[in-house]
Amino acid sequence: MSEKQTISRRQFVAGTSGLVLGAAMHGGAAKAAETPRSPATSPAAKKKSDLAIHGGKPAVTHSASLGRRWGDPERRQLDAMLQQDTLFYWGGPQTKLLIERFQQVCPVKYVQTCSSGTAAIHIAVAAAGIGPGDEVITSPVTDIGTVIGVLYQQAVPVFADLAPCTYNLDVEDVRRKITPKTKAIIAVHLTGNPCDLDALKALADQHKLILIEDCAQAWGARYRGRPIGTVGHFGCFSLQNSKHVTCGDGGVVGSSHEEFGPLLQPFGDKGAFRTARREGGGFRRFATNYRMSEPQAAVAAAQLTRLEAIAAKRARLGNLLSEKIAHIPGIRPHEVHPQDRAVYWFYMFRIRPEAFRISRDDFARVLRAEGVPAAAGYIHSCLYGEPVFREHGFFAGRWPVREFGLTQMDYSKVKCPEAEAILATGIRVTIHEGMSEEYILDVAKAIEKVAKHFAV
Repeated sequence: MSEKQTISRRQFVAGTSGLVLGAAMHGGAAKAAETPRSPATSPAAKKKSDLAIHGGKPAVTHSASLGRRWGDPERRQLDAMLQQDTLFYWGGPQTKLLIERFQQVCPVKYVQTCSSGTAAIHIAVAAAGIGPGDEVITSPVTDIGTVIGVLYQQAVPVFADLAPCTYNLDVEDVRRKITPKTKAIIAVHLTGNPCDLDALKALADQHKLILIEDCAQAWGARYRGRPIGTVGHFGCFSLQNSKHVTCGDGGVVGSSHEEFGPLLQPFGDKGAFRTARREGGGFRRFATNYRMSEPQAAVAAAQLTRLEAIAAKRARLGNLLSEKIAHIPGIRPHEVHPQDRAVYWFYMFRIRPEAFRISRDDFARVLRAEGVPAAAGYIHSCLYGEPVFREHGFFAGRWPVREFGLTQMDYSKVKCPEAEAILATGIRVTIHEGMSEEYILDVAKAIEKVAKHFAV
């Protein structure tokens, strides 16, 4: 290319901003590539466009700022912590307070604070006795932290497909994936939407399996009126910075099971009980150090005083958005059972590709121009599509349990069609407690505006 032909990316974008966005998507697959047409010749341009991306007025006119998520309650708790003689978790007053407040949210008998949501799941997996070659069924659309603890116990994640618009485990596909090697199910309450816990618990009981709830995105959610984390054998929560409540990073795992519950503390603290009343002391199991410090516990304890207001607000806003976009042709709203409370760590709706003249990615791009905090999809692929899974390279490029013949799992051959379709057709919309109902109504209007403009 000559110097005269060279243009910057900014110049290119500026010069082509009027072009029709993307090639049409039909049936989940792109049609053959077509040269984009200018507004003067495109079908959409035959009538005047009021889209913001074409110079029109954005649909979202209200502002929405999340603001500071911590302040005086956290400061007071940290001040109290600074008066202590120790910052260690065991026997610490901040840890004690955090556990008390956690049990008000999730009324379980045994609780262990820890360093992350990933650690919480690893503690639960280890306490459940899951070991080499055991299979654990879970969602392929989740943070990799859901399965890190499974892999570190030398167990085998087995991915089951998802329900189309709840984005949670398809109970019937879970049933199909159960084998004699299956030891547990990890139910991921994706986006803060409760899984079908009664059905999963019945399936677990029928096959003598452990049910672990991954509640990382589900603080304050309720399943048929019951707090999330209380139906399964374990409930695992994250306090990472993006979660509903946070201490920067941290986690909590709870259980009311009389066999597994007492094991949470040693499996979060190098393997030994802190009291000598069990097993005569000493190390009888191997575990890592996942302890949370007192400063983290102080912040988390203060944050929990904010939780109910946060959860209730997000639930109301997410449900309102579903209500206002349910009638739009080609749009599939986030599906929540009417007796449940979803807390919308984010909101996701799906488009029917055949219903629109633009791709999912371009639909999201046009929404952003309208002022909607939207993004295409969630994670970029199902977990089994990640290179570390396709190559079975979990431990220095190797996977010992496969090399030793304890599993024949080949992730390069795994397919979960609905999960893949969800990632291909989903549009993620930010929802947080700083938004108003008026803001959400604007978002709904924007979705309808874009959908109508590009409808087939």
